[in-house]
Amino acid sequence: MKKIRILFLGILAAWMLSPVLFLVTGSLTGDVELQEMLAPVLQETPGYMEWKLFPLYPTLKSYVKLLFDSPEFYEMFWNSVKMTGEILAGQLLVAVPAAWGMAKFHFPGRKVLFTLYLVLMMMPFQVLMLSDYLVLDWLSLLDSQAGIVLPAVFSTFPVFIMYRFFCGVPDSLLEAARLDGAGEFQIFLKIGIPLGSPGILSALVLDFLEYWNLIEQPMAFLKTKALWPLSLFLPNIGMDRAGLAFATSVVVLIPAVCIFLAGQEYLEQGIVATASKE
Repeated sequence: MKKIRILFLGILAAWMLSPVLFLVTGSLTGDVELQEMLAPVLQETPGYMEWKLFPLYPTLKSYVKLLFDSPEFYEMFWNSVKMTGEILAGQLLVAVPAAWGMAKFHFPGRKVLFTLYLVLMMMPFQVLMLSDYLVLDWLSLLDSQAGIVLPAVFSTFPVFIMYRFFCGVPDSLLEAARLDGAGEFQIFLKIGIPLGSPGILSALVLDFLEYWNLIEQPMAFLKTKALWPLSLFLPNIGMDRAGLAFATSVVVLIPAVCIFLAGQEYLEQGIVATASKE
């Protein structure tokens, strides 16, 4: 029975990893071979698409073209690094105190405010796109990276994640600190942040995975190509540059995989926290 379970999980894992293998194989395949395999899908030629586990003639040509002959790739890469870093830094300054305040300060309307946070968190970007556009236009932030960074800084999702962890900090510990003469700001810095650090890190990991691959907001609010993040580099690659598209996908995937592996433990804690009831 145990062997059957392991075999089933192995098959399931291989199936889940098949898209990644698809990308790696495509990035090592030559342009001519790729066009022959993908033509029935991308060029609507007769027949069915074929895919080989290993290319007949492996080549690193696509990676060389991407890393040495595509200056726009580096421009968009640093745009992604800049915007993602600014968003995460802003969320640390905004979401952490907000989550602590809602978890440990009992004020009128707290539950109503938290419910509003949940409602906003569940609304997809498409629902809020028009209102976001009008607000950014009023603030003269359209076609600027600040128009992408600022709304993300005030996202409700990290507040929700951190709130769950801050609720687990014992109130008796805070009362003992107050009796010893500690101020609220000292309690927040020396007790709240250290004990809530798993929640903070899990929120940062989840947000990195989201904003590193951001597509809809930049596509809607950024018109100048020089401001685009790396996530918008792929939609501009056609059939004649399919190998470059696969190589780009692999390179874009590497930072996300590294962050995921480094913060996997905190990510699991965050997922468990979101499933718990208040």
